[in-house]
Amino acid sequence: MNDKIIIYQMLPRLFTNANSHCMPNGTIEQNGCGKLNEITTTVLNSIAELGATHIWYTGVIEHATKTDYSRYGIRRDNPHIVKGNAGSPYAIKDYYDIDPDLAVSVPDRMKEFEALIKRTHDCGLKVIMDFVPNHVARQYHSDVAPAGVKDFSADDNMDVFFSPNNNFYYIPRQKFSPSFDLGNGEDAYIEFPAKASGNDCFNAFPNQYDWYETVKLNYGIDYGDGSTHFDPIPDTWKKMLNILRFWASKGIDGFRCDMAHMVPVEFWTWAIDAVKEKYPKIIFIAELYDVGIYRDFIYRAGFDYLYDKVNLYDTLRGIRCGNISAAQLTCCWQTVEGISNHMLNFLENHDEQRFASQEYAGDATLIIPSLVICSTVNCGPIMIYAGQELGEKGDDAEGFSGKDGRTTIFDYWSVPSIRQWYDNGKCDGANLDETGKKLREIHTLILNISKKEKAISKGGFFDLMYVNYTNPTLNPHNVFTYLRHFENEVLLIAANFSNNEFDCRINIPQHAFDTLGMTSGEYMATNLLTGKRAKKKLSPEEPFQTKLPGNNAVIWKFKMANKNDADQNKNKKTQNKQ
Repeated sequence: MNDKIIIYQMLPRLFTNANSHCMPNGTIEQNGCGKLNEITTTVLNSIAELGATHIWYTGVIEHATKTDYSRYGIRRDNPHIVKGNAGSPYAIKDYYDIDPDLAVSVPDRMKEFEALIKRTHDCGLKVIMDFVPNHVARQYHSDVAPAGVKDFSADDNMDVFFSPNNNFYYIPRQKFSPSFDLGNGEDAYIEFPAKASGNDCFNAFPNQYDWYETVKLNYGIDYGDGSTHFDPIPDTWKKMLNILRFWASKGIDGFRCDMAHMVPVEFWTWAIDAVKEKYPKIIFIAELYDVGIYRDFIYRAGFDYLYDKVNLYDTLRGIRCGNISAAQLTCCWQTVEGISNHMLNFLENHDEQRFASQEYAGDATLIIPSLVICSTVNCGPIMIYAGQELGEKGDDAEGFSGKDGRTTIFDYWSVPSIRQWYDNGKCDGANLDETGKKLREIHTLILNISKKEKAISKGGFFDLMYVNYTNPTLNPHNVFTYLRHFENEVLLIAANFSNNEFDCRINIPQHAFDTLGMTSGEYMATNLLTGKRAKKKLSPEEPFQTKLPGNNAVIWKFKMANKNDADQNKNKKTQNKQ
């Protein structure tokens, strides 16, 4: 983990859709849909210029939809158990297939994805895709599974709630009866016996807020009595390992594993080891929401990286939106001390509200302090959600997804800021307003700093807050400051969440010099965010002086003489005196 990973998340369905006149609840014919073929070399090079090292192609596996592809031999989904017209990318309908919505030629959809993988690699980027292990669409059926692969539930005993050999959980002798209409006549959806829903809803009566479009997979845990049945290896484990190996064989570079904490650690230990035995460089990223299990999922399960949502993301959001003090960021790194390089940081993703939305910051230009901290506080990856770098507001009411500050994952839609940047494939930003252009420049600058500076991608961290809590020039409610260090390079970073400019005098303790091997003295320093150079003093006796603009940050870089160079200079001076 020597290189800083920067992930650019995109939903191909939305990303290249150029329709500027989408209508709420529109069909694919009315609203259009982005295609894999439209993610061209020009698009990919522009994303690479932003600073990305990886692209997470979200929602490329075939999932349940209201669009009828039966003419291509794809079984039609019952519309009453599909969320939105496009459907959720996390209600997987066929684990071995590419979503037909994304193909220019539906029969060639897998070839189009394979070509996208090659294009991405040719542009120096790596490919991440979803792995959704906890649940499948209610009408799961693979049309293209390899020979000998059986569908989930093909051999299930549906007369019992739980069996170690079953893929699903059942509510015996009970019809699936959610709190909403399932239709009438030939169009009705009938499920008997009912299957448990994906959000651990172990009854036949989910409501509209449950994951009613999905079915919970059985990994050998009897939720009736809490017992586990992992030996012999459950059938679900074997089916999922086959799926992981299938996609790994396509040349992808990593899996983002949906709701990983809802699947037992024991499965991950077994499966990740088995995949990495043949594909040792492939990475596994866990979406999970419990800091209490972070270390288990790294050390036992074998994940390379974990979402740090409930720790860093929630704190940064609380600083911007609530009354949480910036000093609380100290608790964030302390919580993950020793595993911080495994943390994946982000300000947006498809589940969260857009930073610029009225439900969050309400102003995209306020993002700099949060972005700097997210990018530089540790060596772990940072993820950018497509449109974040353009100030996307997420203020559309797309249909199934209402006006909630999020970009829909359920509807056929076009994202205004991305559409303006994409400009029918030109990707030159000519149609962006000045704010959009400036935001993309800021993201490009900060992301490339975090990738290129070894003090950030490989170096050590030292929190300066404990010697600055009572500092009258630095308000710990608004400002967070720390050092990053690698070999003879030091970065002093300070982020200001307030509207006010501070003339800071930042205390740096002797302990920092001892711990990081720093040398006191005057140095020519560069603020990497502005390019400004100035003579600055680093000393435990005198505070470090810097102006800190409102809603902004500084990253002062110092390059000290190597110890060998310093010794040689000392010897030369001694010889000259003699």
